[in-house]
Amino acid sequence: MEARQTQSWQTVQENLRRVKEAARRDRRVRFTALLHHVNVESLRESFDRQRRHAASGVDGATVESYGEHLEENLQSLCARIHRGRYRPQPVRRVMIPKADGGERPLGIPALEDKIVQGVVAEILSAIYEEEFEEFSYGFRPGRSPHDALEALSHAMGSEHVNWVLDADIRKFFDSVDHESLMRCIEQRIGDRRILHLLRQWLEAGVMEKGRWFASLLGTPQGSAISPLLANVFLHYVLDRWFVDWKRKYARGRVVLIRYADDFVMCFQHRSDAEGALAALKERMSVCKLELHEGKTRLIEFGRFAHQNRARRGEGKPETFNFLGFTHYMGKTRRGDYMMKRKTQSSRLTRKLKAVRERARQMMHRSLPEQHEWLRSVLRGHYRYYGVRCNSPSLKSFYRQVRRIWRDALRGRNRNRDLTWADYDKLLTHYPLPEPRLRNHTLQMPIPLR
Repeated sequence: MEARQTQSWQTVQENLRRVKEAARRDRRVRFTALLHHVNVESLRESFDRQRRHAASGVDGATVESYGEHLEENLQSLCARIHRGRYRPQPVRRVMIPKADGGERPLGIPALEDKIVQGVVAEILSAIYEEEFEEFSYGFRPGRSPHDALEALSHAMGSEHVNWVLDADIRKFFDSVDHESLMRCIEQRIGDRRILHLLRQWLEAGVMEKGRWFASLLGTPQGSAISPLLANVFLHYVLDRWFVDWKRKYARGRVVLIRYADDFVMCFQHRSDAEGALAALKERMSVCKLELHEGKTRLIEFGRFAHQNRARRGEGKPETFNFLGFTHYMGKTRRGDYMMKRKTQSSRLTRKLKAVRERARQMMHRSLPEQHEWLRSVLRGHYRYYGVRCNSPSLKSFYRQVRRIWRDALRGRNRNRDLTWADYDKLLTHYPLPEPRLRNHTLQMPIPLR
């Protein structure tokens, strides 16, 4: 069985490599025959990538139940796809509480839809990875938020940045126009059966509390294909537009850094920044999108911002948020101006609230179990936010998590007061990892001279 699975994986990867090579050879070619890559082998690989304990969609199928007759189920699924009898199910939508007291929708696709979408996403990714721009980082193989942040550090240190456009597309994933998206995809994809699958997923709708609702806009919630479709759309709507605008109109240095629908533009000249913002608003309107007026700002930033604003009596440069960090201008010990980062306050508050709620839920679990969970929480936080200049925020998070655990332990027995001395003794047996910085170039932002 293991040898067969290895051979299956190798076959799938070889097929994807050939697609990738064809896309690399000619960036204008349209792929008209792709559905044959959706086969039992690729479906099996996609099934193996599914989370074992994920919630089920409207079909009620779980990975465990589907896997009991896996080969039969995959053979049937593959046959239905190629005979045109496969019908996607609506996405099951549930509402998840938010830290601010509101709710956000969570989409849960049916298992077979997850499997098929996983295969198609791999095929399309092999094509579009040869086309996507270098400044696009979100949901791409081998790229991470820290790569985008590193690119921003480099731009700030070497590209003569004086202005930053901090932009926000209003409800992007819920606002994508289906026809506009399909026109973008059809520039490279000509296989009508693949296009039909994509349209079916876009139009499958959602099921909430037993009622079906049409999905007239947006990408499928919670699906494996949604991040790729979003990247393809923004590649044509934003990235290629930016490259063309920069070539035609920019007088100075201009940089775009995008992670999914979160992006910043950096400019040398104010006139370029103002021109780009006006052109971007027009571009969004043409593509049936909208910039969020309250969250889109053009700010003065960079090495000359302090003295320029002080000369005008305007105070310190403003800050901007990107990928969970607040970016601000500060000084080094030598007096050089440097872009620094700290954990975005709203992210910190939201995370601590989630830890506090989970600690209350786990307060009657064993100490080793609680300890292991908190260790993973702290290490995960340090892994993402552990960049240079962010030590105060990391230490604050550590102290508050320690306090949250003590409060939860005191709640186990209301008649017992767990003093700080007793708690410190307990921590000698169950120590919590202290803050540490990542071994990453983000520890060393480039001074702006």
